[in-house]
Amino acid sequence: MADAENKTCHDMDTTLHASNSSEFQVSEFILLGFPGIHEWQHWFSLPMALLYLIALGANLLILITIYHVPSLHLPMYQFLGILAAVDIGLATTSMPKILAILWFDAKAISLPECFAQIYAIHSFMCMESGIFLCMAVDRYVAICHPLQYPSVVTEAFVIKATISMLFRNGLLTIPVPVLAAQRQYCSRTEIDHCLCSNLGVTSLACDDITVNRFYQLALAWLVVGSDMILVFASYALIMRTVLRLNSAEAISKALSTCSSHLILILFYYTAIVLVSVTHLAKRKFPLIPVLLNVLHIVIPPSLNPMVYALRTQELRVGFQRVLGWSEFVSRK
Repeated sequence: MADAENKTCHDMDTTLHASNSSEFQVSEFILLGFPGIHEWQHWFSLPMALLYLIALGANLLILITIYHVPSLHLPMYQFLGILAAVDIGLATTSMPKILAILWFDAKAISLPECFAQIYAIHSFMCMESGIFLCMAVDRYVAICHPLQYPSVVTEAFVIKATISMLFRNGLLTIPVPVLAAQRQYCSRTEIDHCLCSNLGVTSLACDDITVNRFYQLALAWLVVGSDMILVFASYALIMRTVLRLNSAEAISKALSTCSSHLILILFYYTAIVLVSVTHLAKRKFPLIPVLLNVLHIVIPPSLNPMVYALRTQELRVGFQRVLGWSEFVSRK
């Protein structure tokens, strides 16, 4: 009888030890892709690949053009070059893995890679918001205080603003993957998404994720929310100054210098609001927030260069010089 009881206790201890150690057996997650359409989601690969190639090619062209054309060595275009570099980084953090899922069914991703992707996506998204704020400040000083512009918005200002944004976004986003890595992942490994989103990953945890949700919300309001408020406040002051101008030509010129910025800013923040709102309806329509989240990562990097190329004459002339089209047109 005693032997039987000892054997039972030993079996219970073994089972308990196995269940405790099972919390640390998860070494990778499985990214299922777009929820609800797994059978034919590979058709999305063609437009996704096209958008990614456009984002890489167009933003590299902007960087090369700004570097090689001396007339574009101005703060306005320097901020645009930084935005192009951020766009390349944002698209590259996600699109290769998404295409690997759609083309090669490479759904597995290790925990370190997943947490690194979480950090990179948050950092680049916040960095893009920060650069939009810098560009808005640049346009505000140029239009509302044109006499002080040469002394205020200098090359040193661009460097300091960029470094401050790098430190702000780099440091404030570190707790996101760190908190996610501290959670215990027991048995569930499948993520109904194309990439490692913070809430999508932490929802698989066996323990409480209240602190993860709280910090995600606090980061969104502290960084993106404050940037958005300051950006729209800057453009409200710009519009007030522009409307006070007596000359219609001056009004048109002032609006043309910031119209491309405003288009991209409106698209960027509108997309963020849509992603946040549709995330609340994820249970009923799981595909919509995932699709919007992916598109928000790949469309702005491919859209930004097009808007600037279409609406900025100096940049179009720079493209022609870099590509050699100006010599071809002059010969013709």
